[in-house]
Amino acid sequence: MKASPTAAKRLRHMYDALETAYGPQHWWPAETRFEVILGAYLTQNTSWKAVERSLANLRQAGALTLDGFRAVALEDLKTLIRPSGFHTRKAPALKAFVAMLDEEFSGSLDRLKAATTSTLRKRLLALPGVGRETADAILLYALNHAVPVADEYLRRIAVRHELLKPAPGNKGYETLVELTRQAFADDHPASHARLFNQMHALVVAAGKAHCGRTPLCAGCPLAADFEVRTARRARKATRL
Repeated sequence: MKASPTAAKRLRHMYDALETAYGPQHWWPAETRFEVILGAYLTQNTSWKAVERSLANLRQAGALTLDGFRAVALEDLKTLIRPSGFHTRKAPALKAFVAMLDEEFSGSLDRLKAATTSTLRKRLLALPGVGRETADAILLYALNHAVPVADEYLRRIAVRHELLKPAPGNKGYETLVELTRQAFADDHPASHARLFNQMHALVVAAGKAHCGRTPLCAGCPLAADFEVRTARRARKATRL
């Protein structure tokens, strides 16, 4: 499903409203690229507070570096990341990522970063435990590739503000990514990675405060867009 130019323009205005309200977000919360990658895996289906506990365990074990991580046995890794949940699945997935890095990129994140975005995305998606959101988070936040990240908060905002109609699974995800690309199409390409980074972080901030499973629209920086949309719909219904 292709996003309309009007929807893309509205999303760009919504970005401006969120940035005015919340300011720079300075995401991702990590000190190194490898820590970003670890967090992208660990945050699947859990809260960031849980991820922080797992990262603290890994830090204490000296496993927040590639060399330190390689030295940790799989069973020990499962114990260290247990607070994040799904540790029996996430631990082998993390080991598979490092194995791929070692075998195909000489263990270098710089060499990984140097590959083309399309090649990297396909390779990441072929790894166990890596879906589209995880792959794109790694590309954007760890490797600085200009790739939008679409999450549940963005889906809720897009659907509730009628930027898009609901779409299932991967189709819905890719439609959100394309909508975000179109929203920033007029910005200089060199700024896209920074803008996509800030966009995702702002959407998370708004989502946590206002766009959870039950919307809390009072005080939301995006309330004006919603009110304008509602008023237009009401005028249209009156004319009919």
